[in-house]
Amino acid sequence: MHEAPQVVVTRRGEDRLASGHPWVYRADIAKDGGAPAGAAVRVVNPRGQALGMAHYSTTSQIALRRLTPKTVAIDREFWMARLRAALDHRERVAPGAEAYRVVHAEGDLLPGLVVDRYGPVLCAQFLTQGMEAARDEIADCFEELLRPAGILARNDAPARKHEGVPEVSEVLRGEVPQDVETAFNGLRWRVQPWAGQKTGVYLDQRENYVAAARQARGRALDCFTSTGGFALHLAARCDSVEGVDSSAAALATAEHNREMNGITNVQFREADVFDLLGGYTRQRRQYDTIVLDPPAFAKNRAAVEGALRGYKDLHVKALRLLAPGGVLVTCSCSYHVSEADLLNVAAEAALDAGRTLRVLERRAQAADHPVLLTVPETLYLKCLILEAL
Repeated sequence: MHEAPQVVVTRRGEDRLASGHPWVYRADIAKDGGAPAGAAVRVVNPRGQALGMAHYSTTSQIALRRLTPKTVAIDREFWMARLRAALDHRERVAPGAEAYRVVHAEGDLLPGLVVDRYGPVLCAQFLTQGMEAARDEIADCFEELLRPAGILARNDAPARKHEGVPEVSEVLRGEVPQDVETAFNGLRWRVQPWAGQKTGVYLDQRENYVAAARQARGRALDCFTSTGGFALHLAARCDSVEGVDSSAAALATAEHNREMNGITNVQFREADVFDLLGGYTRQRRQYDTIVLDPPAFAKNRAAVEGALRGYKDLHVKALRLLAPGGVLVTCSCSYHVSEADLLNVAAEAALDAGRTLRVLERRAQAADHPVLLTVPETLYLKCLILEAL
């Protein structure tokens, strides 16, 4: 390991690694040893004691992302072992799945790498300088492990700006079409790996779709429906479902998914959700099931206060439409908004709307998006299923 550049971290950086978190910030780098962008480096404390191997970034405030506490070569053998471990986990939590997350960055001890599978193709995001440097080696490993028809590097993620690497999507292996058909939860889905949200579709809600459908009934309203995830799952349990979103492109895909599955009791509407809920309140409409799954309102910690006001306004509007005994499914994908925040928002909104809510389920992202206890950033999706008494 003498060939790997050596980076010395401060005592604070050492303590952070000892706490189980893989990130070390630039302020806690004592000496970078001239490490180049994306290098796999040997990390040591101020006394020269080894702390493992990490990817080094020359531009991000997160200067180090630890790959392993051991001093080992970060080579093909290392990547194969980590990827096999990730696939073994999916065999346990999503056996036989056709569409699932293969690698969930820090959740699989592979910080900066996200990989989703949609049937025959893989859609990957290499979010750091280190993972960008290793992408061909990682693609080779996936070719051996999964034999995909194609591997797409979906590298238009904003996180790459902080790493100083180009936001360019390109095919790494084989062919990846604009549209891919896949299946999960017994439904067929159209996925657009080149242009869809995240890497094509919201796989993190897969288990929550099923949980929501279990509780759903009557007349349903799915707000921020995107490509129809909640709406099409609710259809089997509800008399009628209305899916609302402001994106015409997303709704076109949702309509394609509805037709592909032969579902007849779902209608999609293009509208601003906040305006629509206000209008429906004036019309005295009522729904037995309402889903709130908005995009992230808080992109950073500074935006949390405003986000919470937005969430509360949204919840008050929804609760005024919810029938007695109805079910409210509410989600937040903002990491900076905690489950406690979401519970508090729902409680305050219920008081303002004169409603009493009972918690039926408290949920998170699907199990193929694993959470590490010492890395809170790996838990980002919150989902509450509530009943109006």
